[in-house]
Amino acid sequence: MKHCFVAAVVIHYLGQYMKFPIPTAAMKLAFLTTLFFVFTYSVKAQKQATLTDSLAVFLDELQLASKQHIGLWNKELYGPMIFVNPKTRKIFANEADTAGVLLPDGNIYSGTLPAKINIANTAINWGGKRWAMVMLPLPQNQQNRLNLLAHESFHRLQPELGFALGNAENNHLDQKDGRVYLRLELEALKKAIQSASAKEQQQHLAHALLFRTYRHSLYANSRTTENELELNEGIAEFTGVMLSGRNKTGMTAFFLKEIADFFKNPTFVRSFAYYSTPVYGYLLYQSDKNWNKKITAKTDLTGYFVKAFNIRIPIDVKTATETVADLYNGKAILQEETEREERNKRIVAEYKLKFIEQPHFEVKFVKMNVSFDPRNIVPIEDKGTVYPNIRVTDVWGILTVEKGALMSPNWDKLSIANPIQTEGQKITGDGWILELADGYALEKNSVSGNYKLIKKQ
Repeated sequence: MKHCFVAAVVIHYLGQYMKFPIPTAAMKLAFLTTLFFVFTYSVKAQKQATLTDSLAVFLDELQLASKQHIGLWNKELYGPMIFVNPKTRKIFANEADTAGVLLPDGNIYSGTLPAKINIANTAINWGGKRWAMVMLPLPQNQQNRLNLLAHESFHRLQPELGFALGNAENNHLDQKDGRVYLRLELEALKKAIQSASAKEQQQHLAHALLFRTYRHSLYANSRTTENELELNEGIAEFTGVMLSGRNKTGMTAFFLKEIADFFKNPTFVRSFAYYSTPVYGYLLYQSDKNWNKKITAKTDLTGYFVKAFNIRIPIDVKTATETVADLYNGKAILQEETEREERNKRIVAEYKLKFIEQPHFEVKFVKMNVSFDPRNIVPIEDKGTVYPNIRVTDVWGILTVEKGALMSPNWDKLSIANPIQTEGQKITGDGWILELADGYALEKNSVSGNYKLIKKQ
């Protein structure tokens, strides 16, 4: 409202001024030029003031919600938090750092985030403190905003609560059957959240966990790797959901929309836990408000939910799964995933050619920090995973990728297209920029045509 008010005053003032005669065109131009700069400066100042004021209000909302739900973890989630503008790296925080980067700015603090720190919705150790980091702009909807802020606040508190920061790969969820039975599980959860009776809900939960159990039987170690991500991102999202302030109707609508949007993602590999665990957790919370405080970093959530909801999983899970799949659009899902598998084969072949078979640039990690979009990654069989958008900082510099990079299975190196141009310490290739630190250079293998980073002697 303040922004609109300033604009209205300036325009009104211009209208009043124009009633008077203007002697020359030059004077008119000079006046309009001056007015333009005054207007621009005023709008920028108001934007800044409005942003800092709004962030202060949003922080107050989170602090209140944290106090109201302190029993969720028996700890207050509210703590050091940074908001970051990804385009300018301008940061705003609710308290100062120990290095003097953040200075008072109205009701909060502001500064510039160092280039070596990657920007993401996450938690970081920086400036002598552990912070929750959230990218701007924030959701306009208050409940969605609280959900996000509480989610990242959990990550800040996560080590203190005893939960590991898991980074397990779940590449089986990019394969046809992995996707089919994850989608069936979520379809059953959609019906569970809409159930009109406890008996009906129990049935859909039983089917959801049946689909999950059968999926795990198809892929070795998948129960462990899925569990690791659910204990990390799933529990964080459950926390966000519980602090969001949604009522029962709002919660149902939220879950249905979130799952529908999730199905549109190019891949499920690193994002599925945001949509499965919160539903199970929310439904279980209705009968046991302490369930989450009974789990640890070693808890098998699948087994925990089976027992907590009093579910009996049949011995012959394959037959049982086939029997109930059509209750959840099984045939349509199978057809869609069969078609996707064929399309995906072409994409994988193109990436294998680009990053494995033809000459490429291998960047080995020393002490890396990475940020990426988990929604669009592409597993490449046992060769690793392609991240279309990724930013890596390391002792050798900063690498920003916008057209794909292959992360090795062990997360020890990244493969990108060969370099095209070098300008001092700035090296560019197809869809990537590398800002090299002093003391490092590129070296080409004359036999393979591959490039690598070397440390100058």
